[in-house]
Order: sequence, then structure tokens, then C-alpha cells
Amino acid sequence: MDELKEIAVPKGAKTVLTAAHVQSGPPIEPLVRVVTYSASEWETFIDEWVSHCLKSEYLKVLRFTGANDRGIDIAGFADEQFLDGVWDNYQCKHYDKPIPPAVAWPEIGKILWHSFNGHYKPPRAYYFVAPRGTGTSLTQYLANPSTLKPALLKAWDKNVKDAITTTQPILLEGDFAAYVDRFDFSIFKPVSVREIIEQHRQSPYFIGRFGGGLPARPKAEGAPDEIGSHESVYVGRLLEAYADHTKEALADVAGLKKWDKLDKHFQRQRESFYGAEALRVFFRDKVEPGTFESLQEEIYEGVVDTHDKDHLDGYHRVMAVTEVAQALQIEAHPLASCTFPRDRRGICHQLANEDRLKWTK
Repeated sequence: MDELKEIAVPKGAKTVLTAAHVQSGPPIEPLVRVVTYSASEWETFIDEWVSHCLKSEYLKVLRFTGANDRGIDIAGFADEQFLDGVWDNYQCKHYDKPIPPAVAWPEIGKILWHSFNGHYKPPRAYYFVAPRGTGTSLTQYLANPSTLKPALLKAWDKNVKDAITTTQPILLEGDFAAYVDRFDFSIFKPVSVREIIEQHRQSPYFIGRFGGGLPARPKAEGAPDEIGSHESVYVGRLLEAYADHTKEALADVAGLKKWDKLDKHFQRQRESFYGAEALRVFFRDKVEPGTFESLQEEIYEGVVDTHDKDHLDGYHRVMAVTEVAQALQIEAHPLASCTFPRDRRGICHQLANEDRLKWTK
């Protein structure tokens, strides 16, 4: 029996083990991650890309699902005529290898057949999108449209005629053959997966899909001297709270000068409100829709019991609620690392602005 030996520790390691690696393993590059998607998830990813990164090109983006999609996966419409107007098609394919011509031929055939029958106008552009891209042969055909049509015609009987519909073979004859002969095959194009991912970085869905952390948050500019119209509700709620505390009516914020403590408290609340607004606006286009609203909901759920308790007056209710908000454990929330105690106080005033929190009964 051979002598057992200890496994030697590799020398010259160039990485340092981090907490993130221990919990989740090493990061996976987006180009590798998309290969693991299901066909449905790949379509969702492309829908995000077209809808958010190419939105300046389209009036509307729609995803077609189901067996009777007539060769359309994701369509971007440039005008209100939709399928009868100017539109582009993004054909999603998710295979374990680059798309070969045999996979593309039936898809091209569907566009030819259904546009010939008036189900829609031919798209302005038709893109094949796949995590491993198009294979060398198909890419060469797509890059040289003059070679694409003869290659398709040659493959028609074997790859296309029985794959367009389930009810009948589609033969290349008569008016349909003439239509195919004069069709503009330059509309069919490949797309670089790397380019898609780089553009997707600008969408609010990128971080949720691929990680990488949130971008650095810029320093908040602070509250302006003049109170804006969008502050009217929460400012009014605070004045009511101060009046409840002092037992004197307050017509406007100028009246707070009489009480230095309340005046300074009011200024801090405005700074907090603008901090929360800066947080909301900065991450609005950088995380998935609803992310900031879910943070507001976390704060609301954390303070509402304190809000509903009996307090000496409205001012003490404000103090109690904002103190609880500052101490809440929100580490599980995606925005936790970018949220300061001041922001949590400000979110309370955002909630007051929405009539969800009221300081006086």
C-alpha cells in the first residue's frame, strides 16, 4: 500500500479570501452567467435590454410568447402602426452552442411566410440574439446578404418547408416564390452578446442580475433656503406637531424662530427629507423599479407601531418615530449599504408627505 501524503498548500496564491467569496463563491462574469439561463430567462434578459437600453429607438416594446408567435419573440415598434409600421424583431435563441444555419432557416422562413400573407409588414431589422452568438457559417451569411438567400433556398426543402406551420408544408412556388426572390435579406443581422451586456449595464436590472455592488453615492446638496411645493404636506404636518407641543398656533415656519430648539429641529428634518429624496433619485435608474419603495415600506413597517402609540404631543411622536427609524435593522435590503440614518428620518417625512404618517391626532 502506497504511503499517504498530505496535500500541499498551493504556493504563490494571488487572491485573498473575502467574506463575499465564503458566502457566494467567486464572482461569475456576465458572459458566463447568461449561458446558464433558461430559454425563458434569456428572453426576459433581452426584453430588459431592448426595453431599457434601446428605449430611445422605440415607442413600444412587446414580448410575444406562446406557440402562435409567428416568428416574433421581442418586437420594438418605432411608430403607432406597430406590426403594420416600422418595427424590429429580436429573435431569442438559447442553445449550448452558437446558432447554426439549420436553426436560423425556419425562423427566416416564418418571417417570409407570415409577411407574405399580410400578418405583418416585414421588420426593418431582424436580430438573432443568443448567449453564444451565431456560428461562423451563419455569421458569414448574415454579413453577406447576397449569399444568404441562395443558402436558404438550397436548404428550404430539408429545413424550412415543414417547420413554418404545423398544418401544411410551405412550398417555394408561385407568388410566394416571387415574393421571396425580391425580399430584402439584409434585414437579418447578428448581435454581439458582449455589446448587449455592456449596454445592459445602464439598465436598472443589471446589478440584480450580475451583482458588482451599487455605485458610489454622490454627496447630497442639502435643502435649499426656499421651501418647495413638493414639501408642503410634510412641512404642514411638522408645523402641526410643533403647535401641538407649544400650544401656540403656527401660521408658517417663520414662527419657529421663537423656539430655537424647534427651529433647529425643523432644519434637520428638511435636510433629512432632501437626503432621502437624493437617495431616491440617484438609484431610480440604477436598481429595479420598486426598490426604493420597498425601502420606504421597510421603514414604515418598522415605525408604525411607535407611531400609533400614545405620546405627549405631536412633536414627541415625531421624535420617537424618527429615533426608531434610525435604529432599524435593514441590512438585508439592497440599498442598506447606501442609506444613512439621516435618510431614514427623511423617509419618515416622505411617508408623511404621502399621508401615511401623521404626527397629531
